[in-house]
Amino acid sequence: MEVELREKIAGEVVLSPHPGRTLRKWREDFGVSQRDLARTLATVPSVVSDYESERRASPGAAFIRKYVDALFDYDSRHGQKIRQRMALRPHSDGILGMREFSVAVPLKSLSDALDAKPASRVDLHRDLHGFTLLDAPRAILSIDSSRFVEVYGWTTQRALIFANVRFGRSPMVAIRAHPLKPAAVVFSNPGRIDPLAVRLSEVENIPLLTTTLGPNEVLERLEEL
Repeated sequence: MEVELREKIAGEVVLSPHPGRTLRKWREDFGVSQRDLARTLATVPSVVSDYESERRASPGAAFIRKYVDALFDYDSRHGQKIRQRMALRPHSDGILGMREFSVAVPLKSLSDALDAKPASRVDLHRDLHGFTLLDAPRAILSIDSSRFVEVYGWTTQRALIFANVRFGRSPMVAIRAHPLKPAAVVFSNPGRIDPLAVRLSEVENIPLLTTTLGPNEVLERLEEL
């Protein structure tokens, strides 16, 4: 799994039209600050910042390899928590689809792609590193609290999109009860939204949006995104 993940990170950086943004996305997924990563790389934070902001020329293969090694070295010194989480594979029939973005995607871009509207008064200015589309009733029945981490894939900085939602209370209660939190929640073609769902969104500072699109069209549009 580690070899595959190393290859995936390096491949995404090499193929990305914005390699610096892709480096930054993976550093954030590993939970490493620029200062700590620079220390592991035996360099100064400004070098990391310059590559991530693309003030320097695109990184070469040698720097990419050192950058990836530094991420894993840092994770090794902190209990390999990120590797353990990233090694998980979704196997619940409540998960209809999931994807990790190669670069951070603004929540507004995802919202525009889905013609989504905000249902709560929470700031939408945040980036997403992926999404998970769930069938709400099946997910609630098949994913207990110990397996809820499955829905987050490789990063919690993602949108959880719930289909077949009637009122939205149960998904938001489940999110409220679990220590891991998504960056945003979207209800696909819901019924009347329960005020409690909206209130929980605001208490947790998690944007809640709704779209009239069904799950199949949601997946199609997000693949284009």
